[in-house]
Amino acid sequence: MRKLRKSKGFTLIELMIVVVIIGILASIAYPSYTRYVAEGARSEALSELMRIANLQEQYYLDFRGYTDDMTKLGLAADPYKTERDHYSIDATVAGSTFTLTATAQGAQASRDADCTPLTLSSTGAKNKPECW
Repeated sequence: MRKLRKSKGFTLIELMIVVVIIGILASIAYPSYTRYVAEGARSEALSELMRIANLQEQYYLDFRGYTDDMTKLGLAADPYKTERDHYSIDATVAGSTFTLTATAQGAQASRDADCTPLTLSSTGAKNKPECW
């Protein structure tokens, strides 16, 4: 009698089952991952909106008015781009009030389409409260 040697490998069926399982896990995980990436970039914009609103208030104390020129607030450019360039923030001044608007740029615009643009006014009013 001949002895059968035990094979050390995978069959095609076993390999295909593993590929299907990985595909199912990836299809579940990827949308959650992109949602968390979008929320992380949005949090950067929200913190920058609050910081720039604070700078506007400091500017008001010094010059008795708000400015729509972001460079006068000590920022690098007008409009101001967040550190990772996901959002562009600009100010609109009307009399004794201002409105800051953060608009998503690049891939963030499609990832977070429901929450763009984000605005913050001098009265503290925010658009899209579910995004804050």
